Amino acid sequence: AEDEVALFEKDMKEFWIQFKISYGSEQNNQTSALRDLCKETIEALSEKWSKKLKEEDLMIDKIQEYNNEILQQSKYVAEKEEQLTEIKSKLNQEEEEQKNLTDSVEELKEELMKKMEIKSSKNKAAKEKVEQVSKIKTLFKEHLGLEMRRIHDEQLQFIFRHIDHKEPDKPYMCTLSINEQGDYEVTSCTPPLDCIAELQLKLRETNNFSAFVANIRKAFTALSYK
Repeated sequence: AEDEVALFEKDMKEFWIQFKISYGSEQNNQTSALRDLCKETIEALSEKWSKKLKEEDLMIDKIQEYNNEILQQSKYVAEKEEQLTEIKSKLNQEEEEQKNLTDSVEELKEELMKKMEIKSSKNKAAKEKVEQVSKIKTLFKEHLGLEMRRIHDEQLQFIFRHIDHKEPDKPYMCTLSINEQGDYEVTSCTPPLDCIAELQLKLRETNNFSAFVANIRKAFTALSYK
């Protein structure tokens, strides 16, 4: 603005210089010529300043347009930054969920491995127990003449041999079951034993199965000598 004022002052000075020169050298010129010169000069200045004002208006419009574009770009950038923040938040949340899921899977794997180890240990122990029972059954059958059978109605039958030294293969049998009250019950005994009720009661009280079998054998052996 200061440059434009200075330019305007310069143009006015030139006008007055030309006016004085024209007035001093041509004092006799007609007044109309002076008016024409003044008019032309004013028109030239008006046209010049009008052009400058239009250029300034165009410049202001251009600046406003640039400002609007910058504002729109700023809004666009702000929206994208907000979207980026949301995406980062979702990614962090997904990463946290993935981490929790991975931790849960690892915990389940560890728990499964422990259960498998326990199961394997139990299977090994059960296998060893079965083998031991099988060996005991074989020992009982071959050397002590005892054979155990599971018969109808979930009953367990004991067959004793090598009782009667005169007839080693003669069977002495005792059948055992569990009644409705959950107690052991001797359902049959061949040949019959007078002490069977006492032995049954003792089995219920002590739950000592091995002692019961041993006492049955002793009773059958004693009976064979009568």
